[in-house]
Amino acid sequence: MFTTTVFSQCSSGWFRASPRRAALEGRQTSISHTAPRSAKRHRFSTSRVRVHNKTLKYCPAFPGRFGSIEDANVFCGQFFRYYNHEHRHSGIAMHTPASVHDGTAAHIQARRIATLHAAFQAHPERFRGRRPYPPALPTKVWINQPPVISETDTSPQNAQVA
Repeated sequence: MFTTTVFSQCSSGWFRASPRRAALEGRQTSISHTAPRSAKRHRFSTSRVRVHNKTLKYCPAFPGRFGSIEDANVFCGQFFRYYNHEHRHSGIAMHTPASVHDGTAAHIQARRIATLHAAFQAHPERFRGRRPYPPALPTKVWINQPPVISETDTSPQNAQVA
């Protein structure tokens, strides 16, 4: 018994002109122009993909092509391990995503403050008389910050029924 597989296609020229489309046509497949709706798909997933694609695109080690899917998996595994555990991000006070996620960022921040205070005590002239501080840890971190709903918003979604 054969089943038909449905592939969701975006409207980009990459898929329309690619050999992948030709290979799929006529092989118990159907190509849809709309994305499937599911509980897993939400507005943050697209931005997450966009952030990673842009980050990968500007990585000097990113190859023009991969020899196989296995090569791509190995590269991405190494890259995301580095990106999450070693790369310091300016948006999260020069911490790694892993340290913010696992709660060690506050301890690291305290050590940074102690180091900067010791440097200031030893050589205040290097700091023009002002005590240095590391960038402040953000209280919340977002990929896409949800819109703020004001108190005066009377849209039907926020209206309360008496």
